[in-house]
Amino acid sequence: ILQMGALLTIQREEPLHGQLCSVNDTLNQAMTSIRESVHDLHDDAVDLRQVISDVLAPMRESYEVIFEYDMSREVERDVKYCFITAVKEAVSNVIKHSDAVTVCIVLREQPAFYQLLIEDNGTVGKSKEASGGMGLESMRERVEKLNGIFRAERENGFKIFISIPKGKEGHVSV
Repeated sequence: ILQMGALLTIQREEPLHGQLCSVNDTLNQAMTSIRESVHDLHDDAVDLRQVISDVLAPMRESYEVIFEYDMSREVERDVKYCFITAVKEAVSNVIKHSDAVTVCIVLREQPAFYQLLIEDNGTVGKSKEASGGMGLESMRERVEKLNGIFRAERENGFKIFISIPKGKEGHVSV
């Protein structure tokens, strides 16, 4: 592609210039296709269980962390990233806004949907998160884009419940 760009710069005469432009376009389309394929392979290879474990690892020093995982390895990419983002945001919220000592994360796969429950035993501080801040709104939007259900409750601690239907036709990409 770089050599083709150099040739296009020095070769301005027709009809060769037009043919070089056509080859250059084809090469750029092929490179874009290769990049997308590699990106898709990486996304599909993400181990949801491991990523969530890694997100929770630093919390284990200061919190009792309960992590339950009951999902197949074939979780849809959009769901993986939705759950990873939600857990990261929830962990951040617990650390910044709560006096919790126990945090529970449960991921379950049902025949027709995926579920995520994030629960702590703390109280929410006097920050924006207490009334539903940007992080919670972002979670809600991601879940709704996947035609899912998002619920947050502040009773006996703080709980986030997410349910996302299975099937590519059930949601759009985030």
